[in-house]
Amino acid sequence: MIKFTRIFTYFLAFLFVVNCGIYKKVDARKVPVSAQERARKNVEEGRGVALNKLKDVARGGTYEFSTSNPMWRASLEILDFLPLATVDYSGGVIITDWYNDTSTKNDSIKITLRFLSNEIQTNSLKIIVHRKQCSKNSECVIKKIESKIEEELTRSILNKAAVLEKEDKNKKKKK
Repeated sequence: MIKFTRIFTYFLAFLFVVNCGIYKKVDARKVPVSAQERARKNVEEGRGVALNKLKDVARGGTYEFSTSNPMWRASLEILDFLPLATVDYSGGVIITDWYNDTSTKNDSIKITLRFLSNEIQTNSLKIIVHRKQCSKNSECVIKKIESKIEEELTRSILNKAAVLEKEDKNKKKKK
């Protein structure tokens, strides 16, 4: 009976591992043969721990906060006139609230800014603009629009981020 229970337990554990996606079939041609090469590949892909980086932890580590990211700071400075609904640095998203100027009360825009990378490049940002048009009886239609706002915001943010990055480098040189 004990032997049967032990075998049954191993069988259940095996099914759990296989069905939960923990165990993945791997193509042997794509996996390095030596253990050192496999470990290096895992560390490069972020699936392992590099022991040579433990010395950074002992000294306090290297952290990237929103104040050290020029793209993030530039975006907040450029969008500072808009009311912000969601600002999530870890998710890389800034979403404004609906905004309209006083001349068009029935027409509002909402801007979503997604960070695809921290590099100062045009493909590092994705800007989406939505327009809400409301009729006199408060029926509103919301549509995603293509406009010059996206291009202008991208250009402004990238220019400001480049200036901020240059200022940061100059400050580091002076220290």
